[in-house]
Amino acid sequence: MRRTARDHIASTSPAEAFAVAAGTGGLGWLAGSSVHPTIGFAVGGVAAINGAVCGWRGTYAWRRPSGWVAALLDSTWAALPVAGGLLAHLVAALRRCPPERSLGHRQNRHVYREGLALKRGFAFTMGNVISGAGDVDRPRRRRLVTDHEDVHVWQSRWFGPLYPLLYGAWASGAAALGCVLWLARGRRDRLPHVVESLAYYTNPFEWWAYSRDDLWPPPGKLAGLGWRRSAVRPLAATARRRHPQDHTDHDR
Repeated sequence: MRRTARDHIASTSPAEAFAVAAGTGGLGWLAGSSVHPTIGFAVGGVAAINGAVCGWRGTYAWRRPSGWVAALLDSTWAALPVAGGLLAHLVAALRRCPPERSLGHRQNRHVYREGLALKRGFAFTMGNVISGAGDVDRPRRRRLVTDHEDVHVWQSRWFGPLYPLLYGAWASGAAALGCVLWLARGRRDRLPHVVESLAYYTNPFEWWAYSRDDLWPPPGKLAGLGWRRSAVRPLAATARRRHPQDHTDHDR
């Protein structure tokens, strides 16, 4: 799939940027102020900045219900993860990483081929921003965005401020358990491999995303640890059932 330079440049709309920033900023202020005035200003500020970026790039799919739901959640309940996403935007800007328009325009998310990343070769999602997507001209990396990382985008929306807390709590507790298990198993496996398998791969949020991506169990997980079956049906299988004539195997 060949792409031109135009595909990597976000659509820009000053009018939409202003309108979305005003609307989402006001919505965020109202939601936050119901808890405390200071929270109102904080949530409103995050929502307005996010709204400006999303409006400028034409991110939200206004012609579909999902676009309105995404904008509503990003501006209120999910403001904390979205604030993390603004940090990812900043890192991408400092590194001069252009957004991937083909995976972001009217798709309720932002995608960068590079940018903020915690581990080489792994994409990283904060709020509605997916960084480190890699060479998305390759079908496998493209599906990583649409079938795995996009699941994290919506997880952060549905769980809001609880998402980073729950994710982090599992990772911390499972890492400690991994150290104990490593000793109990006679140290026959590498400690980092045991810890990563429990803290990362078996994290319920990752189990959910890897299952949607039809990659459970993932190749990096230590065999015999964690969930045995997929959490949910893969997105590709669901799509094939709905539109069988539109799907062929491009990954082989």
